[in-house]
Amino acid sequence: MTLSLRDLAVARGGVPVLSGVSFDVAPGTALILRGPNGAGKTTLLRTIAGLQAPLSGQITGAEDTIAYAGHADGLKAMLNVAENLTFWAEVFGRKDISEAIETYQLEPLRDRLAGTLSAGQKRRLGLARLMVTGRPIWVLDEPTVSLDAEAVGMFARAVTRHLAGGGLALIATHIDLGIAAQTFDITPFRAMPDDRSGASDEAFL
Repeated sequence: MTLSLRDLAVARGGVPVLSGVSFDVAPGTALILRGPNGAGKTTLLRTIAGLQAPLSGQITGAEDTIAYAGHADGLKAMLNVAENLTFWAEVFGRKDISEAIETYQLEPLRDRLAGTLSAGQKRRLGLARLMVTGRPIWVLDEPTVSLDAEAVGMFARAVTRHLAGGGLALIATHIDLGIAAQTFDITPFRAMPDDRSGASDEAFL
């Protein structure tokens, strides 16, 4: 199923940040979101993932198909690596965590409590969660934060495999992941705040 946006407008803290955003991401393809810090990439991704409502416009293809990974890793500190992945697999009605463990080289950490992992190890585990959801659309916000070069390679291979299986990915990142992908610069779609609202975006800059 294609993920489609049509004339989407989104707000952050009550202040419009993007308007008129339209694009399609087809199965088997990836789209990289570009734009300066604070431009609205996170707000757009959260809206697509259903975590907040758009101001206007339409999103199609997202219903019960999205696995979202934001800045938080979504881990339970007092569960070990395998238990965390098993928990998320069961949330999505699945059981097998072996591919996720192998892809992100988590076998040596399998019995380690998530709360004792390094930042990079936590990020690898957080990204491995995507693989146990079975969902075809991955929406990812700066997924390589805290990853070293080797782990970035693990992530890129996971995305490539996901696309080859008919999935799609929408990724906000400033780095070159080395994967075949189109890019979409959100800068031309930045909205002018409504001066009449009296709202301020200052807390989010």
